[in-house]
Amino acid sequence: MLKSELIERAARFRSAEGDPSRSLSDCPALVLNADYTPLSYYPLSLWPWQTAIKAVVLERVDIVSTYGRAVHSPSWTMQIPSVIALRQYVKPNEFPAFTRFNVFLRDRFSCQYCGSPHNLTFDHVIPRRLGGKTSWENILTACAPCNLRKGGRTPKQANMPPLVQPIRPTSWHLQERGKGFPPNYLHETWRDWLYWDIELEE
Repeated sequence: MLKSELIERAARFRSAEGDPSRSLSDCPALVLNADYTPLSYYPLSLWPWQTAIKAVVLERVDIVSTYGRAVHSPSWTMQIPSVIALRQYVKPNEFPAFTRFNVFLRDRFSCQYCGSPHNLTFDHVIPRRLGGKTSWENILTACAPCNLRKGGRTPKQANMPPLVQPIRPTSWHLQERGKGFPPNYLHETWRDWLYWDIELEE
């Protein structure tokens, strides 16, 4: 199976053909920066349809694509935006927030001792009782069995070397990670903006 087919199957793109009957709550807008790259891949940068329309009216964004639905007022009709682009570029933060989710994302949602994707928690590489800190450089994703097995020991003491040493990731690093975990809802008009860097097929 081709790479693009795998991505489409995972993402389950929704066709625009059913748009006229689409619930308004199912019409979020993909938000692109002024350089036409997503503000964020994971979580995907999405605005509710009301926020997107307000931003259009205030001339803060340009409409790139629309759904097959429209909203009406007594004086105007507007197609609901499916993709919008900011008019002013927003510089992303260099480093992401230190959160449990971002640790999991950095570690590809897998235990850094055995590789399992199940029963994930986090582990202090150097235990707190030995002076280990709760920081990017000392926290790894671990499955519950490995966490229990390692206990309050160092990886060397437990004979459990991590697969990868923990680092403080950049926002770019996590964005690249996020591309590998597409959300369940992707509208077909988003395709060109999310996967522009996929190798083209001959």
